[in-house]
Amino acid sequence: MIVIMKQSATSAQIANVTARIEQSGCRVHLSEGEERTIIGIIGNGRPLDREQLERMDGVERTVPILRPFKLASRDFHPQDTVVTINGVTIGGKQLVVMAGPCAVESHDQLLETARAVKEAGACVLRGGAFKPRTSPYSFQGLGEEGLRLLAAVREETGLPVVTEVMDPHKVPLVTTYADILQVGARNMQNYTLLHAIGEAQRPVLLKRGMMSTIEELLMAAEYILSHGNDRVILCERGIRTFEPYTRNTLDISAVPLLKQLSHLPVIVDPSHGTGKWRLVEPVSRAAVAAGADGLIIEVHPHPEEALSDGAQSLKPARFAALMRSLRPVAEAVGRTL
Repeated sequence: MIVIMKQSATSAQIANVTARIEQSGCRVHLSEGEERTIIGIIGNGRPLDREQLERMDGVERTVPILRPFKLASRDFHPQDTVVTINGVTIGGKQLVVMAGPCAVESHDQLLETARAVKEAGACVLRGGAFKPRTSPYSFQGLGEEGLRLLAAVREETGLPVVTEVMDPHKVPLVTTYADILQVGARNMQNYTLLHAIGEAQRPVLLKRGMMSTIEELLMAAEYILSHGNDRVILCERGIRTFEPYTRNTLDISAVPLLKQLSHLPVIVDPSHGTGKWRLVEPVSRAAVAAGADGLIIEVHPHPEEALSDGAQSLKPARFAALMRSLRPVAEAVGRTL
């Protein structure tokens, strides 16, 4: 349930309503907009009498939230959430592009890629140190050495780093090196991991599971948000369907739908969404047109030699061309790049 305060409500009246809610054993989430304050009620404390709340000074009305995701709901938090990481703003007017190799392979490979994507306009460096692979014989990543390389290249380029964490016990380690913790598609419903990441109080990139519904994605976000960590970024990366011509089926309709249902920023992964580098550019433009707040794209200087996902990786020159093609689309929908 949410309590909508009157425009004329004073800070004392808001405090009184908050105290009444907390006395029932529930927690409070304040959303202070330009016109009015909304008080969200969180938890399973004693039942609150809506009529009693509505009789309190300064209260305009109460509204029950029927959706299972409360904290992620736009009903609960009407204003868009904006996540800021080291000067990079995700969820605002400017589109944010995260780019880099699927897997960190060496310092030279990572630095060459980072310099190229930064010059083209990317503002976050992506790279996997721990790689969840379908086959146990495939390259699994460099582990902590990969994290050290990401941190070193961040120092050299100034680009914030996003990388995946797979194990709840590894959250403190990855947090030491990364600016954004990524939850991969295979771990979207790893609830122990979600709890640990929520407690870490770091920005999170939460990818949609390969066969997960939009509601399941938002419920996964709820686990993180329930720890008071509101810096969650949702990522549509394609779902598994019967179509064999692409690696996944990118659900472009998920972008505007998530923006309607939730206040959290939404970015799109056209690399995993298609699995083919030739499709990355047109799908990226479609994602921006649909209202995405950003993109995460795989770039490798030599995709034919990549240890992971070379078929969907762009060469730096192709990535630069992609960035140029996005600008007029961004301007057409009132965004900047």
